[in-house]
Amino acid sequence: MLSRRDLLIRAGMAGAAAFARPITTAFATAAQPSTPVNFNVPAGACDCHTHIFGDPRRFPFAASRSYTPESASVAEMRSLHRALHTERVVIVQPTVYGTDNSCTLDAIKQIGSGARGIAVISDRTSNAELDRMHRGGIRGIRIHVDPDIAGPLDPEFTRQQFKAAVDRIKGRDWHVEVVASQLAEVEALREEVMASAVAVSFDLFGGAQPSLGVHQPGFDTLLSLLHGGKAYVNVSGPYRISKQAPDYPDVAPLAKALIAANPRRIIWGSDWPHSRQIPGHPVSENIPLFQIDDGRDLNRLAIWTSSAAQLKLILVENPAGLYGF
Repeated sequence: MLSRRDLLIRAGMAGAAAFARPITTAFATAAQPSTPVNFNVPAGACDCHTHIFGDPRRFPFAASRSYTPESASVAEMRSLHRALHTERVVIVQPTVYGTDNSCTLDAIKQIGSGARGIAVISDRTSNAELDRMHRGGIRGIRIHVDPDIAGPLDPEFTRQQFKAAVDRIKGRDWHVEVVASQLAEVEALREEVMASAVAVSFDLFGGAQPSLGVHQPGFDTLLSLLHGGKAYVNVSGPYRISKQAPDYPDVAPLAKALIAANPRRIIWGSDWPHSRQIPGHPVSENIPLFQIDDGRDLNRLAIWTSSAAQLKLILVENPAGLYGF
């Protein structure tokens, strides 16, 4: 029987089928924009959600990983951002590396002052290591509250996981990035987020599902956290939740409602290089990356917003504050 994660993955694969290339064991080029950006991208714009998949001989994947991606290099990322006219980037530690953040830190170092990162840590990560990562550009830690990782949704477990993350970074100018696969997880964390001593961001639309619209259970909680300035939401990766590629009209009502709730707490990310998982695919074989047109996706953000001032908030000012550029 397929898990909820498998169903979401298959839905995302269906939504992006037009962009996916056939499965092969060969490494190929990560996606590059084919649509030019059609608005004036403000200076200092930031792509707040990317990953780097380095040479596995130098940066070996975790044995416990659930998939093996194609490579996605710093050089390819630079080409992406030249095309998007973005000057800053946040590199997020992907699950395939576990808690070994070496590849992410190396990428930040290569890019320099225009890069920041989000790490994944464990209870064995020392404070000295956190200090070293801060010097290397890390500005937050990522937690997964996915029930297919932690088991059936357990609100108390979810809260404990969040509290532990907050406790680890108290006193640091970091934040907690929550990867939620459903709004029920946001509901479970509502009181903890309201009381959090550190900033909180929810990735990938906070787990909202386009097919359920703006009145789905839990979406009002996400909106209230935004409205009160208690959380950020990254409107990234619409292809992962939409069934209406390539322009994702089903996502637009969610995006517009989130932005309207508080444009000062919205950030945007490309989700490049668009990795994917295929249930049952052996980890000994790499899975091709989705070929997503990030130029087209960035243009969509301009449609979701109501003014150039909102675009500047989302692309420049909000990331500058959250990631410390």
